[in-house]
Amino acid sequence: MWITSTAGPAASLELSLNIKSFLSAEDVVADYRAETKEQLLNELCARAAKAAQVDVQMVRGEILKREQLGCTGIGGGIAIPHARLQNLKKPFGSLVRLRKPIGYDAIDGDLVDIVFLLLLPTDSGGEQLNALAAVARKLRDQNTIDHVRKASDGPAMYREFIH
Repeated sequence: MWITSTAGPAASLELSLNIKSFLSAEDVVADYRAETKEQLLNELCARAAKAAQVDVQMVRGEILKREQLGCTGIGGGIAIPHARLQNLKKPFGSLVRLRKPIGYDAIDGDLVDIVFLLLLPTDSGGEQLNALAAVARKLRDQNTIDHVRKASDGPAMYREFIH
């Protein structure tokens, strides 16, 4: 399901500022190697748990529980695994571009090469929906995705994504 945004430049600025509040350049990785969805999610959960300073088993458990509800592969080679966590103080994001696309059971059946893992506090209310919506809007923008896919490294991917 693709949604087209009619938001203008002010909304774009607000969107990038919002994403900067939970995505840092250190949490963007180009040419990540993973052979399977399971391996990818396990490794991303471990990285996210360390960076967000929360228990890795809790992160992994909540991400996998969300995947069981329905695949987070949104189509176009993109996935947004996400979960709400107790003990998480603020939203946390991680963006990776896979070196080689993998099977992800996405809604369109395509292989996935861009993954944004998003962790949200359980008590964030509307903030959590805003964070997820901001990421989804960015990932639905074909120009942004094209630039992220062509970026030379993680810092360049970060610049393209928050631009």
